[in-house]
Amino acid sequence: MKPLAVFGTGSDAGKTTLVMALCRIFADRGLKVAPFKAQNVSNNSAVTQEGREISRAQCLQAEAARVEPSYLFNPVLLKSHGNGSVQVIVNGLVYQNQSIADYYAEIDNLKRQVSQSFSRLMQDYDLVVAEGAGSPVELNLLNKDLSNTFVANAFNTQNILVADIERGGVFASIYGTLELMDPVMRRNLIGVIVNKFRGDRRFFDDGEKIISERFGIPVLGVLPFKPLNIDMEDSQSLRNYQQRLSDVKIHVAVIAYPGLSNYNDLDVLMGDSELYVELIHAYRPLAGFDMVLLPGSKTVIRDLHWLKNQGLFKEILQFNKPVFGICGGYQMLCRSLHDPDALEHETATVETGFGFIDDTVVYQSPKILARGHYQLFSYSGISGYEIHCGRMDKYPLYYQSGLFSGTHVHGVFDADAFRTGYFQAINPRYQGYVYSTYREAEIQGFADMVAENLDIAAIMQALQAD
Repeated sequence: MKPLAVFGTGSDAGKTTLVMALCRIFADRGLKVAPFKAQNVSNNSAVTQEGREISRAQCLQAEAARVEPSYLFNPVLLKSHGNGSVQVIVNGLVYQNQSIADYYAEIDNLKRQVSQSFSRLMQDYDLVVAEGAGSPVELNLLNKDLSNTFVANAFNTQNILVADIERGGVFASIYGTLELMDPVMRRNLIGVIVNKFRGDRRFFDDGEKIISERFGIPVLGVLPFKPLNIDMEDSQSLRNYQQRLSDVKIHVAVIAYPGLSNYNDLDVLMGDSELYVELIHAYRPLAGFDMVLLPGSKTVIRDLHWLKNQGLFKEILQFNKPVFGICGGYQMLCRSLHDPDALEHETATVETGFGFIDDTVVYQSPKILARGHYQLFSYSGISGYEIHCGRMDKYPLYYQSGLFSGTHVHGVFDADAFRTGYFQAINPRYQGYVYSTYREAEIQGFADMVAENLDIAAIMQALQAD
């Protein structure tokens, strides 16, 4: 089959979730499907069985496709490192920290890496579904673009354009993108999808006619707005979470520092009808909460500075209820954090932590990338993964004493037994739920909605080899 690519009229048009849905739809039709994104910019990552690091978005898409995630799905990952620099991860391993200018200077080498990954997937899978990045018509960056024009031209993908009607200006965004689109990409364009429509679908009948007749491109579907409460791709997307609360028993304060990463640790909490979860973006009193969660951080020492400047550091020191830290948040609970090689900070530095754990964090290369089943907090078989440069001698994996707990393992709260036990210790009336069932329902429900409102037959026909 020909490969398929999903491009957007702009950022947050819905490319990630649409690719996820298409992966499930095609997998349900018996195809072996591989998701792909040449370059992703996200602090939200996970570890594959190969011991490599890729974006959580491509892990979600692989889960929808019912295939094992691979570094081939996301050959280039960029993580913000501050001061205009990024941590460049190539084929799932840290390459180096670079300025944007230095990164672009190596774009030809990165194109080769992308081509090798895509070619492998074309050999091993029935169908590759590629996700674009931002807009495919950023004219000043076309020669540096890995995820849009390069993929479309190098692999002659069949293409879909998705537009976000919720923002307004949907006709201008579609028309402008079509007019500026690369000729090869435009020639292979199957059609347009209008995404995030609210209200009575009949009111867009004339709009669909305008796009198909005046713009000369078929409308493959109009998708109603449907929130997906798992695997948000970036911190801004966290604002799209819609909690489904019924019988709240515990109030959780999640400290959303600027370097917040691995937001997927929050999915299971956000989806819990018994937990009220509030993201704390600035100082506020925490006495009204039952628990404080310090999640992962890409820039731990910088985020510690932020906590101290905001006044939240002192607030947490005085918090006389449970505090839990994950990865970078776990490291903050220690006495001190040492970064002798400036791996986490601009310069070599030592920073004082909360001191709840009698241990010292030292940042060293290489980054620890591990995935498996862990024995944590007297619970066995907890499935999770580690992504961190910080090492702790006394408590390298987890700690629990009194009110203070933490672990380097992401996904710990996904384990139903651990999560239920932890929150029942806070409130014995807490009952818990089966997260895996909830998660699968979110994926399948979203895919079913897309299948119901999309012309899948037209897409399948375009993908058939000549």
